[in-house]
Amino acid sequence: MKAITKSKIVFLSTFPPTQCGIATYTQDTIKGITDVFGKSISCEICELVKEPQENPTQAFTLNTKNREEYTTVAQQINADESVKLVHIQHEFGLFGGNYGDHLLDFLNEIKKPVTFTFHSVIQNPNNELKTFVKLLLSYSNSAFVMTNQSQEILVRDYDIEDEIINCVPHGTHVVVYKPTQKAKEKFDFQDKFILSTFGLLGEGKNIETGLRALSKIVKTVPNALYLIIGRTHPNLIIDGVDAYRNQLEAIVEELNLQNNVRFINEYLDTEELLQYLQATDIYMFTSKDPNQAVSGTFSYAMSCACPIVASKIPHTREVLSSDMGILVDIGDENQFADAAIKLFLDENLREEMGIKAFGKTRASSWENVGITHMTTYKKLMENPNEIKFSYPPIQLAHIKKMTTELGIIQFCKISVPDLGSGYTLDDNARALVALCMHYKLTEDKDDLPYILIYLDFIERCQKPKGNFMNYVDEHNREHIEQNAEVNLEDSNSRAIWALGTVVSHSDILPESISKKASKCLLNSLKWAENIQSPRSIAFATKGLYLYHTTVPNLYVAAIINKLNAKLLSLYELHATKDWKWFENYMTYANGILPESMLYAHLVTNKPIYKKVALESLEFLSSKMFVNDTFKVISNDGWYHKGTEPNQYGEQPIDVAYTIMTLNTFYKAFKTPEYKQQMKTAFNWFLGKNHLNQVMYNPISGGGYDGLEKENVNLNQGAESTICYLTARLIMENLKLSESKVIPLMKAKENIAINS
Repeated sequence: MKAITKSKIVFLSTFPPTQCGIATYTQDTIKGITDVFGKSISCEICELVKEPQENPTQAFTLNTKNREEYTTVAQQINADESVKLVHIQHEFGLFGGNYGDHLLDFLNEIKKPVTFTFHSVIQNPNNELKTFVKLLLSYSNSAFVMTNQSQEILVRDYDIEDEIINCVPHGTHVVVYKPTQKAKEKFDFQDKFILSTFGLLGEGKNIETGLRALSKIVKTVPNALYLIIGRTHPNLIIDGVDAYRNQLEAIVEELNLQNNVRFINEYLDTEELLQYLQATDIYMFTSKDPNQAVSGTFSYAMSCACPIVASKIPHTREVLSSDMGILVDIGDENQFADAAIKLFLDENLREEMGIKAFGKTRASSWENVGITHMTTYKKLMENPNEIKFSYPPIQLAHIKKMTTELGIIQFCKISVPDLGSGYTLDDNARALVALCMHYKLTEDKDDLPYILIYLDFIERCQKPKGNFMNYVDEHNREHIEQNAEVNLEDSNSRAIWALGTVVSHSDILPESISKKASKCLLNSLKWAENIQSPRSIAFATKGLYLYHTTVPNLYVAAIINKLNAKLLSLYELHATKDWKWFENYMTYANGILPESMLYAHLVTNKPIYKKVALESLEFLSSKMFVNDTFKVISNDGWYHKGTEPNQYGEQPIDVAYTIMTLNTFYKAFKTPEYKQQMKTAFNWFLGKNHLNQVMYNPISGGGYDGLEKENVNLNQGAESTICYLTARLIMENLKLSESKVIPLMKAKENIAINS
């Protein structure tokens, strides 16, 4: 079979190992695009260099000082049919000629669609500059900028149409949030108050202001340590002399700050840099360029939950609200010192500011930046439907982090498990289902201790009559009030579903585990046959079906029939021509109801169960799949018969349960539409939602708790995380079935499992 050639995007840019902001920006942009769309797109570099290259390392190379190459390289790119777009990272100094106008030779020759990112947008241009920028955009009709102010300048000062400008914030790296004190342990900074700054050093950074402010700060904070992270810009080191760094070191000596300043004279890799930022109490942004449109260093500090004291430049004025940091006048060492001391004296304020900054920058993660870029690219490219989401690696790190010897903790504050929230039967049942699925896929023996923890939790919650309590606190105590007030049928029924799941995996699980699950499930049957609420009936049915198909049992089959006769009567009571449903409203986890009808049909072979299963799923799908998009039913008032549902308030549980249901129906009927709908629904997690943001943490596998009108709820509780993992595992199995690969042992290259 001939391999399908991926579509390519070519970036005209500097690129590492060249040390400059645009090089790293392009590298990170490409990684974001590749992580999300790498299945169907590849990104290549046309590297901008200033001298001939003997052994070029990129697909294309353009020596910007050789004017002839602008035309030659354009011809080379034209010759590659798989190139669908050229994205030019534009800075005036990158290209030869007046204002870099040798680039016009390239644009006159290139036959591919073109877009720009403008890294500098100069206010109040003279006529020559204004005419040149308008000329550049005449070749493209599309541009990216990183701040609203840059967009306003292009519209106001250059007469560029607002519609062709895309404002995409500078990207940031996703990190797993951790409190600053915890992050300090790696560097043995626990007894230090850390100030930091980073980036290629040069006079524009104005580090001397930070040092003079530090001399005042140490009078109040004697254990302050100012980290100055980064090499000097290579263009500033002349004949081996680093004049700027020498100047800074002289200031340190003059002010007697040798014990309070540490120069980290390295170009750190991203991971280590982010670790330093996470260990930072206050980030000092001292830039003195009043026209600096954007700063990647400032964005990275925010994304690592640093409270910030920052010079007033356009980017900081636009982004840094007073709940995330303090703005000060450029070069004012007294204001820098006063602001830092204020934050030093208020630990709660620092933490609140850091969390606010962290939350704001999640929308601009490189993955989300990749999604936003691709939205524009598709308008410029031929056959944009060929671009598909890629599935991220399966991660268990966050679930394992949330699991203690007792069970999985209910909630997280961002990604830090909240022990005080205790443990619920619901979450441990879901976790048991997910880990059984993962074990079936991978046969990773590391899963077994977790399966046993969740199963033991369920067993410990079971009461003598077979039903279960739902809540246990961190001290393994039952809370009578919470277990009495909450409607326990749903959580009890989920426990039956989890127990049935374990029994259905008895061919691969240790016998002791499947026996324990079987015993618990059989003990629950007397209680189960009297379940009343629709979703409880459905969850219990799923578990009983899984048990019955593994260990045929007439009593279990009879309970399935009895329960679903109740569900059927509810359907007949509420369903009308235009509302084919079991109640007069839809709430959460709706897919489980048609799924229950299907299981009842598979056990009893009664046609009426099959008819209602198909009818109700079709009705549900008509409400959730509209115009090739997936819309979760809002938890804001739900969806009542005869009304228009509210928008937003979307939760991962509904996405995951919809995928589970469609998967069950696809296995039963092999209808291609169900498979396509599963993919459409899962894309919600990957960024195909109204905010165009990923709904999981790509580092840890944590699932975000909800999608609101204007933001993502970044807390990564047990329910959301397990629902994302469950959906991801179903899609992995679907992918394997499509490729006709049925491995005895799943290869583990893409599965990161961390204790």
